[in-house]
Amino acid sequence: MNSIIIRNGLIVTDIEQYKADIKIIGEKIVEISPNLPKSKEDVQEIDAKDMLILPGGIDPHVHLSLPDYVPEIYRWADDFESGSKAALAGGITTLGCISVPDKEESLLGIIERESKTIQKQAIADVMIHPVLFTPTEEKLKEIPKLAEQGCTTIKIFMVTDDFDKHHTEYQKAIQAAGDAGMLSMIHCEDNTIIKETCEKMIAEGRGSLVNYADSRTVHSEVVATKGAVAMCEATGAPIYIVHLSSKGALKVCEEAQAKSLPVYVEGRPIFLYLTREKYLEPEGALYVVQPPLREASDISALWEGINKGSIHTIATDHAPHTREQKLDPSLNISNLVPGINELQLMLPMFHSRAVVKGKISIEQFVALTSTNVAKLFGLYPRKGTIQIGSDADLAIWNTKEERIIKNEDMFSKAGFSIYEGEKVTGWPHILTRRGKIVYEKGKFLAEPGSGQVLQRAKTQKLN
Repeated sequence: MNSIIIRNGLIVTDIEQYKADIKIIGEKIVEISPNLPKSKEDVQEIDAKDMLILPGGIDPHVHLSLPDYVPEIYRWADDFESGSKAALAGGITTLGCISVPDKEESLLGIIERESKTIQKQAIADVMIHPVLFTPTEEKLKEIPKLAEQGCTTIKIFMVTDDFDKHHTEYQKAIQAAGDAGMLSMIHCEDNTIIKETCEKMIAEGRGSLVNYADSRTVHSEVVATKGAVAMCEATGAPIYIVHLSSKGALKVCEEAQAKSLPVYVEGRPIFLYLTREKYLEPEGALYVVQPPLREASDISALWEGINKGSIHTIATDHAPHTREQKLDPSLNISNLVPGINELQLMLPMFHSRAVVKGKISIEQFVALTSTNVAKLFGLYPRKGTIQIGSDADLAIWNTKEERIIKNEDMFSKAGFSIYEGEKVTGWPHILTRRGKIVYEKGKFLAEPGSGQVLQRAKTQKLN
């Protein structure tokens, strides 16, 4: 077995920071203590002096695969290999992939198909979130079988005709998931409001993506979020609101949390930094995401939610497209190529803008980007923390290093970053994934296919 001792670093978890050495044997952390004696056996030593040692980041919400029937213009630029490289270069060792079914594919079939691809391509470890469309009786019966196979999440899109037609069955699915100890991830935008708004705007000659923010209003997000919370209250099942973007939707979640309902909220970096004015720029279509960018007042509310603890995680919703895809002139408010690539930059930018600027502590950073995710998604304490017996998923950070973001430094096949030219303080230098050094100063030291499909336990409540 490989053995590693990491010396002289400052260990940070979600609750504390302290100086100590870490000993790794095989895939696990076996000892944490100041001044560990030099081992007699062959041990690799890493000097982390003046560095932070954090749990590997966990991004629970990425898009790296699509079935073959999806047209080329909508296909992701990344696969599990390039997505893993972008993640590792940004301090992330575990990914959660939103996995869309092939035609007529069962939920269990999604797991089987995606697992084969992951086992060929991935370097990071991966958890699979199967997307539920048209919840037939057969699919409802599959939900507890997913949990038996170590998949403890499903993904639901409220922003579809299918959801509107089968609302009762979707609530039954959330109930079944809750009964099995699973977490339902929900995209909250109201389909009817958006369709009617888009039809009206196009008829008025306002279909250009310059007007994108007006086509998917805060009201549509609030209405859907209220609906998701109502299903949570009716079933008692935990729900996870993905990429929440607005003050109004956050208020709905906070009111539910005040009633002790298990409503968990995911923040997204782009909603913490940018406003809807970006759509007015010549290349504003690059910023089209779902939901849209909002107002400065929404950004302020989201930062407040992070500090209050009503927002529990930060995730990218990494949906990588090339510039050519995003800027296709045929696109309009009803025909979108939504999404941006953020995997490589999520943690460095969030550290730079949140920790360095004093908005949150480094412990909060760890909670939002690793520990809380591990608990909600059934991975804790295997992942998401630094303790004896945990997987040796560690990120050694130089928090003083400053870099300018450059497109040529990006590992995503999207080939560009909307943040090019920005200065960022704090970058990961070395990453271990299950005890193996997989990334070191720009170089990848593990092969595609070395990542694992993760078997997960039940979701854990957050305090």
